[in-house]
Amino acid sequence: MSKPMALDALTTIDKETPALTLADKALQAIQTSIIKGELAPGSKINEQMLAQRYGISRGPTREALLTLERRRLIVRVPHVGARVAQLSIDELNDLYRLRSVLEGMACELAAQHITPTALIQLRRLMDSQEEALAQGDTYFQQDGDVDFHYRIIRASGSRHLQETLIGNLYHLLRMYRYQCTSEARPTKAIAEHRCIVEAIADGDGELASLLMRRHIEQGRRNTEKRLKALQEE
Repeated sequence: MSKPMALDALTTIDKETPALTLADKALQAIQTSIIKGELAPGSKINEQMLAQRYGISRGPTREALLTLERRRLIVRVPHVGARVAQLSIDELNDLYRLRSVLEGMACELAAQHITPTALIQLRRLMDSQEEALAQGDTYFQQDGDVDFHYRIIRASGSRHLQETLIGNLYHLLRMYRYQCTSEARPTKAIAEHRCIVEAIADGDGELASLLMRRHIEQGRRNTEKRLKALQEE
């Protein structure tokens, strides 16, 4: 009997790599599968099956699932158990409203604190994303240091903003962005990114914040439209 497709899609853990614990590796693999939709929204999470998949004990698997629950990628339903978070219009709007305020603030701070080196790296990131897009790649599927928004948040220098946006909301936002962004959006988004970067480079935090909030609102509308279409299929 073959394994379910969702589990087959998960990355196999290399237990010989010393940099990460088994729980960290399980976390990365399961999280990526949730964000990409390989573990479908609303699907049941079976701890034992995941542990068997990775060939590790249930302890590290349970630890990874608890982290994913804190990141709101997994929810626990009474009398049902753990399930992958469902995409919803209400949550999308709540997330993007909060994101708009906080990332606008991050832009204001970045305009004050960004270093020349960080600014050069940000512009290089824009160049590489434009090149990738021209070759048919989709930059919005990237994360960490190759994600524009991640870089802006880091450039703000605010530990609390980083903890809130990167630690608590980032991965859930990536789930919406990955699964619900239209093909036309990345080209427009990169142009908007350029304007934000130039405002930051000019030290105009007010303009950078305004442009970021407009950019996020455009992203919200695009994502909401795509999510509604997916729900109607």
